[in-house]
Amino acid sequence: MPKQEQKNKWKLRFYLLVGINAAILVTILLLIFWPVSDTTVPSNESQEELESSEFTVRTTKENLNELINAYVGKLLQNTSHEYEISLEEDVHLVGELPVFSTTVPLSVHLEPLVQENGDVVLKQNSISVGLLELPNQKIMEYMQKYLPMPGWVTINPKEEEIYIAVTEMDIRSNFQVEVEHIDLPANNIAIKLKVPYKTLGIDLQKYEQQD
Repeated sequence: MPKQEQKNKWKLRFYLLVGINAAILVTILLLIFWPVSDTTVPSNESQEELESSEFTVRTTKENLNELINAYVGKLLQNTSHEYEISLEEDVHLVGELPVFSTTVPLSVHLEPLVQENGDVVLKQNSISVGLLELPNQKIMEYMQKYLPMPGWVTINPKEEEIYIAVTEMDIRSNFQVEVEHIDLPANNIAIKLKVPYKTLGIDLQKYEQQD
């Protein structure tokens, strides 16, 4: 009897061990082959990447200069104001500014600084209005008051700079624009264009449903 009991105990332990190993094996197989449901909600940034493509366009300051002044010329239509932009070693704004019931020549040299979000800050290097001796901040206050600017351009007299919110430009094609790099002395300008697929009449969701 004692031998029979001992034999039964060994059998019990053996079957228990086999059962545990079988349970572990089944669990592993379930983890490997169990279908995974994707419940992850993509972030806004990821969603934008799925719905658009990005392109980097490299251009010269001559080409960009023509585009800027064409825009400025249209902006100043039907106004008595006059100024233009010249991209040289820096950004040179030249025009006329109404001061003391007359107009005086305006000359502003600005250094372009690309921001992380793709906008540009034009930091004032030098500024003058004819032969008048006025503080830089006061001249920029006159610029802010009298020079027509697009809604996405802000003159900040206190900081002596002009903020160009390129990313807020209203473009008919719905392209999103960001400035990636500006090096005027090296004539190296890079602009990032984000093209929404819907602008091209492409509906990705439709194609995904068909697949």
